[in-house]
Amino acid sequence: MSRGGVILYPTDTVWGIGCDATNEEAVRRVYEIKRRADSKAMLVLVDSAVKVDFYVQDVPEVAWDLIELADKPLTIIYSGARNLAPNLLAEDGSVGIRVTREAFSQQLCRQFRKAIVSTSANISGRPSAANFSEIDEEIKSAVDYIVNYRQEETGHPKPSSIIKLDKGGVIKIIRE
Repeated sequence: MSRGGVILYPTDTVWGIGCDATNEEAVRRVYEIKRRADSKAMLVLVDSAVKVDFYVQDVPEVAWDLIELADKPLTIIYSGARNLAPNLLAEDGSVGIRVTREAFSQQLCRQFRKAIVSTSANISGRPSAANFSEIDEEIKSAVDYIVNYRQEETGHPKPSSIIKLDKGGVIKIIRE
């Protein structure tokens, strides 16, 4: 990833396609792999709440409580994204960030020392792959590296909940 590579990896929810969230060219490749318009933003994973401050200009106070109290994976969409590839952001300059607590993805983020793109491992418009065996061969052949971990799991984890925090701490539920 440090050289712009794209990976396929297990996250705290479903399998994801990932790359360096600060590398515009790597982000462009992820959009190409998914056949997704770059006007649709993708979320990023970080390993600790402290990192959110680096990628968001003004984190609403309520965000810290939401991150701490979440009992399942929670993606928060923040206004005023910064220090990320411009083509990763929504048209309004916002970004979705999830603090992962799952051991593997947390360690991956910690070792990489940057936010990592995390978008479901599917072609845009097709169903998300809940586990490795459901990932389209086209995706597998397009990435630079496939993580050899948790590939044998057959469960169907749920995607994260998504909320948007507007200025002033207004919370909008996007996906429960």
